[in-house]
Amino acid sequence: MRAVGKSRKTGLASVQKVCSSMRLNRDAYYKCKERFEVQKSTEAKVISLVKEERKIQSRVGTQKLQMHLATDFSRLGIKIGRDRLFDILRANDMLVRRKKVSCKTTNSYHHFYKYNNLIKDLNITVPNQVWVSDITYIRTVRGFCYLALITDLYSRKIVGFDVSDSLELAGCLRALKSAFRKAKPGSNLIHHSDRGIQYCSKQYVNELLKRKMKISMTEENHCYENAVAERVNGILKDEFYLDQCFVNTSHAKQATKNAIDIYNNKRLHLSLGLKTPEQVYSKVA
Repeated sequence: MRAVGKSRKTGLASVQKVCSSMRLNRDAYYKCKERFEVQKSTEAKVISLVKEERKIQSRVGTQKLQMHLATDFSRLGIKIGRDRLFDILRANDMLVRRKKVSCKTTNSYHHFYKYNNLIKDLNITVPNQVWVSDITYIRTVRGFCYLALITDLYSRKIVGFDVSDSLELAGCLRALKSAFRKAKPGSNLIHHSDRGIQYCSKQYVNELLKRKMKISMTEENHCYENAVAERVNGILKDEFYLDQCFVNTSHAKQATKNAIDIYNNKRLHLSLGLKTPEQVYSKVA
């Protein structure tokens, strides 16, 4: 290459001139350039894989992305740690941002009997030992609809759910009956919930007693005594877009069904040793 001060066409300094001024040899320059190009190529592949995974799990976080994509990274010869993956996502504005919105769905000021907390110090060792229940809201153009959930405490699997237009008892009962129909649990199952009027009502309590379930409720009247149920609500909204505004209840029902299917069968849980709820539930149940 002819050494010149500047290229006549571009006006840019030549490689040799730059290297000379910085006391570098040209081999070092080209090696650095090659590393940079390899790095940019690797980042492009990583971003492409992340986008594909997020077509299924739109708001999956960095650590779980690394686990989900480990096989693909290995196949492509990509060696990448969590911090590097985090840096790539941050540089490309792909980090997950959580939204915090709340709406009260629990009315514990009523005359119905309130049961004691049976699971406070209980060792949870198998599926279908404790089911936790909760209700959360979903926005629609016409107002709110309500999601009633039954979750197995050991595996975190959602075993029953129902979406309805009101906070009345019927939705909770349908979720409970759906859970029994699908899970077919054995005896000594504990049903744990908050002290909301739906769960304390005579009709709901009678349904639990008819199915020979033990009844447990929060005592301090705060979310920590039903933390798993609250956490599941948050995951469905934060990671599966159930916090958006749907066209109507029918639209919300379909979105909820899809979200729960992915949650149960695809989402890895740190508390489960990075397994899915279905893997843990099916292995033991």
